[in-house]
Amino acid sequence: MSSSVYDLYEPVIGLEVHAQLLTRTKAYAADEAAYGAMPNSLVSPVTLGLPGTLPKANKQVIDFAIRLGLALECEIRERNEYARKNYFYADLPKGYQITQDKTPICTNGKVHIKDDNGNEKVIRIQRIHMEEDAGKSMHDADPMDTLVDLNRAGVPLVEIVTEPDIASADEAYRYLTEIRRLVRYLDICDGNMEEGSLRCDANISVRKKGDPKFGRRVEVKNMNSISNVKRAIEHEIIRQIDIIEAGGIIDQDTRSFEALTGTTFSLRSKEAANDYRYFPEPDLLPVMVTQAHIARVQSELPPLPAALLRKYTTELGLTAYDAGVLTDAKEIALFYEEVLRHTSTLPDHKAAAKAAANWVMGPVKSYLNENAIHISQLPVSAQRLAQLIELIDSGKVSFAVANQRIFPLMAQHTDKSPLEIAEENNLIQESDAGALLELVKEAVAKYPAKVAEYKNGKTNLLGMFMGEVMKLSKGKADPKVASELVKKVLDEQA
Repeated sequence: MSSSVYDLYEPVIGLEVHAQLLTRTKAYAADEAAYGAMPNSLVSPVTLGLPGTLPKANKQVIDFAIRLGLALECEIRERNEYARKNYFYADLPKGYQITQDKTPICTNGKVHIKDDNGNEKVIRIQRIHMEEDAGKSMHDADPMDTLVDLNRAGVPLVEIVTEPDIASADEAYRYLTEIRRLVRYLDICDGNMEEGSLRCDANISVRKKGDPKFGRRVEVKNMNSISNVKRAIEHEIIRQIDIIEAGGIIDQDTRSFEALTGTTFSLRSKEAANDYRYFPEPDLLPVMVTQAHIARVQSELPPLPAALLRKYTTELGLTAYDAGVLTDAKEIALFYEEVLRHTSTLPDHKAAAKAAANWVMGPVKSYLNENAIHISQLPVSAQRLAQLIELIDSGKVSFAVANQRIFPLMAQHTDKSPLEIAEENNLIQESDAGALLELVKEAVAKYPAKVAEYKNGKTNLLGMFMGEVMKLSKGKADPKVASELVKKVLDEQA
């Protein structure tokens, strides 16, 4: 089919993201909520729903849901009721899931992303609700049988449901990237899709451009990476358009994504809400969330990536690219914030911020990658890195010397300041014009033919003379002072 036919259609996409919360225990029981334990070792009578057992709401789950809701500019519900969602899968031991139906804890939120033209776009959050996870069915561990591990049953989740505002696979990719970054900033979920702690279901339909009526949608499940979500959506858009153009009707079903082939396949017909027979959870009282409680959670929120991006690009004058790199991971952003705090006394705050950004994105990240360590293991503290930046700013050392000589020594000698290392290794640069003038004259006298070329207009030879000066000074010449002297001596000879 020609690409022009596909251009007649537009996709309508909504995403449902399940984020597994980083609580110590499960949502409604005291079992440990941990990944990687021996199968069926983290269960209890409450998790299994045995007769006579009663669930109890985990307070930290509520706090985490509020934290996420505040970060997404949601309205936080005061009276929160629980519901039972009934379905009968082998990995759901109780035969129902404790969730929220008509009273989600968070509603009417926003996620800010860029659309495919680079413009700001708001993806509306319809709701965030708390619920428990099911167990896990394993179809590939035994050639004859499906095995069930109930360790995950009862692990707390929040489900984040968007309005159908997403208009392309690339927008879905950017939305999911932002959600993953946000839950990591908030310390409520590790965001590892490969381990199933962040899972996404995509609701996808297509319609002719300009048609206000939605098409029949399908839900795609079982995608274990953000790139696979993008691939599944791209495939599904083309599949649906092909069916419609061939005169067919889209089956409203639930599908799975096959990563090897990049295709989707039907699992079952799509359940309607009444298939789950929701009713109020009789064993859990409603939870009341007061404004005082919300204010306390608000006061404990960490710096968030959107706010940091605005700060870095507007207040500090960093480029959007630099700000994006610095805020991509919370640990990097917090380290950078700490460096900024220690360089706040420098007279040119924006220049200090740019220098700190260059150090964090350059030598610091290179050191982390080369040594395969987390930034928490970096032997150079933010305070000592700030001291090194101040040492460069004062003109005592050049960036090149600081990067190539002092920074590696700082990593080896964690008890020494950058100044001590520079002095012990004779790395303090020479800024005295009188002393440098002799070296400049020596460098110029060494290449009379190049001086003649310079006289004839070949001014790019300044770099060559500067290199000779740096060599004669053993790298200790102040580049700014030396450059001015080289130009002065050459101009006098010209």
